[in-house]
Amino acid sequence: MVTRADVGVIGGSGFYSLLDDATEVELSTPYGPPSDVITVGRVGSRSVAFIPRHGRDHRFPPHRIPYRANLWALRSLGVRQVLAPSAVGSLRPELGPGALVVPDQIVDRTSGRVQTYYDAGGVVHVSFADPYCPSGRAAAVSAAESAGWSVADGGTLVVIEGPRFSTRAESRWFTANGWTIVGMTGFPESVLARELAMCYTSLSLVTDHDAGVEAGEGVTHEEVLAFFSANVTRMRSLVTDLIVGLPQERTCPCGQTLDGLKLPFELPR
Repeated sequence: MVTRADVGVIGGSGFYSLLDDATEVELSTPYGPPSDVITVGRVGSRSVAFIPRHGRDHRFPPHRIPYRANLWALRSLGVRQVLAPSAVGSLRPELGPGALVVPDQIVDRTSGRVQTYYDAGGVVHVSFADPYCPSGRAAAVSAAESAGWSVADGGTLVVIEGPRFSTRAESRWFTANGWTIVGMTGFPESVLARELAMCYTSLSLVTDHDAGVEAGEGVTHEEVLAFFSANVTRMRSLVTDLIVGLPQERTCPCGQTLDGLKLPFELPR
């Protein structure tokens, strides 16, 4: 029975399971329960923990996801490398549905979400200039290219509050700023992983063109879920390949994020 893990996968819309032979683990955290029961199992030689971001019944909208509980629970199980597949809208005509973006930057346009663990007991400033793990990104691009995906290596993900989609004016503004894709869940998930000194890699599947893109129309929730669900088997296969391809020894800077900082509490081991 596997109850510890070193790789964590947070499944997005329509991505509600990963591991066939797995142990269910229920955890409580100082931030409440995670989105759902976590399943722990093996992919090759790696121990993996999987949690559906929205819950298996998709009960949590983007602004209500217990992000702090999810990341804390994964770290409590031993996870240090996190893979985060999600559905996104494209802000570029050349990036159509089915493209995979592995972003290297993020812009926060959310409001009201708690985005830190360090909101009491002392000031902790964490570096976030480069939000994503460079080793995880490189492994993701390599795995996706090997599997025949149309891959964009790099790009900026702008995260909106949701649950509504963008207006056409907002979408045009995002495009004018040079941003690449738009989603609702990449923040604060990414910064919380950084605050726990975890590697975090986003796998952003384009399901539609956002409302302001010339080739696009207004998108609906049903269309996004339908497209992601139609591609979830392919995404699951990519995630499995990527888990095997992740470096087992972390040589990236993510693990040293908190070095020299005085933390107000002890992190899970």
